[in-house]
Amino acid sequence: MEQGVRERGKARRRQAILRSAYKLFADRGFEPTTIADIAAEAEVSPRTVTLYFPSKLELATSYLDEIVERLEKALRESGGAGSDALENWLRAEIAGTRAQGDLEALWDRMMERNPPLRAIANNRLTSAIQEGARIFAAERGEAPDGFVPRMVAGVAAAVISEVFLHPSEENIATAMNFLGAGIAAVTAGPAEGEGPDAPRPAE
Repeated sequence: MEQGVRERGKARRRQAILRSAYKLFADRGFEPTTIADIAAEAEVSPRTVTLYFPSKLELATSYLDEIVERLEKALRESGGAGSDALENWLRAEIAGTRAQGDLEALWDRMMERNPPLRAIANNRLTSAIQEGARIFAAERGEAPDGFVPRMVAGVAAAVISEVFLHPSEENIATAMNFLGAGIAAVTAGPAEGEGPDAPRPAE
């Protein structure tokens, strides 16, 4: 029981540090904010902050890293149904972020205030989606670094980013329909009379 209390205390302290950091990154910007500033806001020592998060960048991306880890796990365990796994994961994440309340709102504000952090987040998300691209490529018998799998990965990352910024059932459905239609289009290949070898109209 004592260990359980201690672990809950650590979890609460970690969340307090995250919320304090994201609030300051949103209000002041990532670069001007120091570890000492975050410690003062969270009412802990600077050493405590660095014990949980060795650097400011790890602090800034910690929330995303947890999301990406769950995404990679969902895609690995998809059994070839990458699109279904992505949609199920997305719905679960949206439900989870609503339950966390202000942390998600602080994350959004932080991203809006700090474009370099947003670029890092998008790159990490795209990297995670490469797992889905590998699944997609395996289904088509293609190399995972081929043009089509990479294009699908890029579009999927953009879809996820937009849904997280504007979460709703309608937007999830629209995003997945868009992604599904795109995958269907590239899977079908060019229609008859199209493509580089198609005859050109007379000028």
